[in-house]
Amino acid sequence: MNPPILETVDLRMVYHVGHVEVHALRGVDVQVQKGEFVAIIGPSGCGKSTLLHLLGGLARPTSGRIVVDGVEVSAAGDFERTAVRRRKIGFVFQRFNLFPTLTVRGNLEIARQIQGDGVPARDELVRLLEMVGLPHKMDMKPLDLSAGEQQRIAIARALVNHPAIVLADEPTGNLDSVNSSMILELFQDLNRRLGQTIMMITHNPEAAAVAHRIIEMKDGRVLSHGILPQLVTGAGT
Repeated sequence: MNPPILETVDLRMVYHVGHVEVHALRGVDVQVQKGEFVAIIGPSGCGKSTLLHLLGGLARPTSGRIVVDGVEVSAAGDFERTAVRRRKIGFVFQRFNLFPTLTVRGNLEIARQIQGDGVPARDELVRLLEMVGLPHKMDMKPLDLSAGEQQRIAIARALVNHPAIVLADEPTGNLDSVNSSMILELFQDLNRRLGQTIMMITHNPEAAAVAHRIIEMKDGRVLSHGILPQLVTGAGT
């Protein structure tokens, strides 16, 4: 078997709230293979969002290892960690985080420029927007789009640098059931058609059920891996 595209070994994260020591992660071991669609479930405060932020290089763990596409992010300095984040990772958040004064095209162009590359050609942007079903929205601004359309644009933005892995943090959290289903179907399509590796954080058992594999967390630890219905039923909220 090929090396995992993403791996953590004994990952721990401790922070302080006043004089209280909070153990957000307590020795997390996770492996994700290239082309997998993995969902992480668990109750609020279980450490799943902390895990995603560490995997994305947005913070540094207290101890343990993180390897992303062959690069040990946990041992990297700030500059290298930023480079890995820009080159290898696409983010999709619950809040769409689009620039309201820019058009859809402008939002995609600035995402490419931030990573240090030139402005993408129009044909490339059209192909990107075709992937998310919105090629006709290129010249519109985010506030002229529905919530579901804004999230699809945010997904297109996450794909603009051809990332090794997409990290999605509660991507359906601000959407109604119809738009949530559309976003989950889009993730499934990108995974099947393009082989895009996806790790999705969710508290929603129905959302988790679309993934290949479910990782259940509680109290900063991984409880189980699998696709069994009882894992989903016991996820909590």
